Amino acid sequence: MRFQLTNNAIKKSLDKVAARDRNVRRALDVVGYPEARRRPEGFETFLRIIVGQQVSVAAANAIYGRLIGALGPEVSESRLLRLRESTLRKAGLSKAKCTYVRALARIIRDGELDVAALRELSDEEALVQIQAVPGLGRWSAEIYLMFSLGRPDLWPRGDVGAMRGLQKIMELEARPTIAEADDLARRYSPHRTAMALLAWRCANATAL
Repeated sequence: MRFQLTNNAIKKSLDKVAARDRNVRRALDVVGYPEARRRPEGFETFLRIIVGQQVSVAAANAIYGRLIGALGPEVSESRLLRLRESTLRKAGLSKAKCTYVRALARIIRDGELDVAALRELSDEEALVQIQAVPGLGRWSAEIYLMFSLGRPDLWPRGDVGAMRGLQKIMELEARPTIAEADDLARRYSPHRTAMALLAWRCANATAL
């Protein structure tokens, strides 16, 4: 499957939603259209996703920068597996994340997860395969499908920023729960990825 989440596709998706939802139209008028986010397929993006779990964006960027410094010019499965755990810990990875990134490197190196084959799978099939890797849960798998494979109809379940943005778009008194956000997002299918991008853009918008 080709990468579908281009800037033009995002605009078309949001225009379709806005045509029937005044709240989305209002949000677009205030914050504008979000831009596409594209990450490379494969090990490096999965590695970055694990590094970024349950830490702030600033902390994730700092840890990832130190990890890349330790890896050197070769960001590969074999190179990571040659690093000592003490080096990974010094970069800022927790003990659990050290285990996860090593497992990720081994699984991709050994072909247990065929990264190229993910392109041809349905969303659910790809999500199942990715979640079989230790340390990669539903959210991580959804993020990969959204930004590396450009899938247009995914909602990042449990993402606090997306839920906060949805609260602003829908003019809700309180941030929706995970289940409530999932239910709200379903009404935007088959344009949920574009809506997630808009929600993230709205999350910190003071004008909304």
